[in-house]
Amino acid sequence: MKITILDGNPEKDRTGFYRYLNELVTGLQSDKHQVKTLTLRDMEIKFCTGCWSCWWGPTPGECVFKDESHTLCREYINSDFVIFASPVILGFTSALLKKTQDKLIPLLHPYIELVQGECHHKKRYDRYPGIGLILDTNSDTDEEDITVTTDMFHRFALNLKTELAFSLLTDQPVAEVQDAINRI
Repeated sequence: MKITILDGNPEKDRTGFYRYLNELVTGLQSDKHQVKTLTLRDMEIKFCTGCWSCWWGPTPGECVFKDESHTLCREYINSDFVIFASPVILGFTSALLKKTQDKLIPLLHPYIELVQGECHHKKRYDRYPGIGLILDTNSDTDEEDITVTTDMFHRFALNLKTELAFSLLTDQPVAEVQDAINRI
């Protein structure tokens, strides 16, 4: 399986999180998965301005900003599974990871359809990768932070034509993440 990890850690000195993701990559590779990590803090990804050019502009499906969101979207849609990984900051994922989520909107059409009785954008592609969420908690992280973030990612998955396979914390063994992915 081709797996992409979106590392939304904005802090280079958060070494425990870095070690956790590295151990995960090593484990997934030993399970014969092809793994690529995109370290988002090292990428030039501009904020979405809501201009809709990715839907109606001269190049539908691509952001008009000349940043690395084109690479992000290409890696995302060509993956079998994508892991969104982030420390919990102020009760949610990092702004870096949220910005990245917003830049995935070109992967959908602007046209609307009813899904589970709600209005959602139509697919641009035949298939979308499954997603998982890994959160690194802090001393001020509580259960409500995890619940709200997980619920938001369930909604994000619905909007992006996929399912959230898991929401796990870095205090859980890496083997649990591997097992969750290997069961897919």
